[in-house]
Amino acid sequence: TGMNGFSTLILNAMFISSEQSNVISQSELICSHQPIVALAGDDVILPCRLEPAISARTVEWTKPGLDPKYIHIHEKGLEHWIQNPSYNFRTRVFVDELEQGNVSMKIFSVKLSDEGKYRCYIHSVQEEAFIHLSVGSVSSPVIKVTANTSRTLVLQCESKGWHPEPELLWLDGEGKLLSAGRTKTIRGPDDLYTVRGRVTVEKRHSNNFTCRVQQKIINQSRETQIHVPGRNLSDCPVKNEPTGRPSERLL
Repeated sequence: TGMNGFSTLILNAMFISSEQSNVISQSELICSHQPIVALAGDDVILPCRLEPAISARTVEWTKPGLDPKYIHIHEKGLEHWIQNPSYNFRTRVFVDELEQGNVSMKIFSVKLSDEGKYRCYIHSVQEEAFIHLSVGSVSSPVIKVTANTSRTLVLQCESKGWHPEPELLWLDGEGKLLSAGRTKTIRGPDDLYTVRGRVTVEKRHSNNFTCRVQQKIINQSRETQIHVPGRNLSDCPVKNEPTGRPSERLL
């Protein structure tokens, strides 16, 4: 009877081990197929998970092309600080959720240089997946009057500190696009863009004009509105009102 009980224990252990092996072999590493977008200075999560969920004891995040390539390594409950210096103290994995298959990585205070493709590798299932991070930078445009005649005004709009390169648009009071001169774009040594554009408007009647700067890759837009008095109010000051909001998104 003792031997039979021992044999049963062995068979049960083998069965459980076999079941665990099947789950591990069937588990797939899934990361976001869509680029993750963040603004410089924000915190961002690169979402990845094991499905079906199994415990991930070793999680390895790297950035191909970077030297050293290691961004974050977690192994058997310990963080290994074999890490590219530019990411020091700026990354973490969700240790309490590793048993549920959450192998996402969080990056704190994102920099423009963090942009690019990341690789997540899970040793237990020998699975890898890639995810792309796009990093942007935005600022509200400023409008000023550069020429003022009895009939027309020349408005200039400038916005500094954008990434990637944005486009500049002029809109009338009804939200329709205005025909304007060519936008001047300057790329600075910090990889940030400044855009500047002008438009000539008539003082036929009191109206509002908007300068909108937008970047479709990071889905961001900022705009400033200016009020232009009618011809009989040509001596009145021009009102310049920023209307861009940090949470604003393109439609």
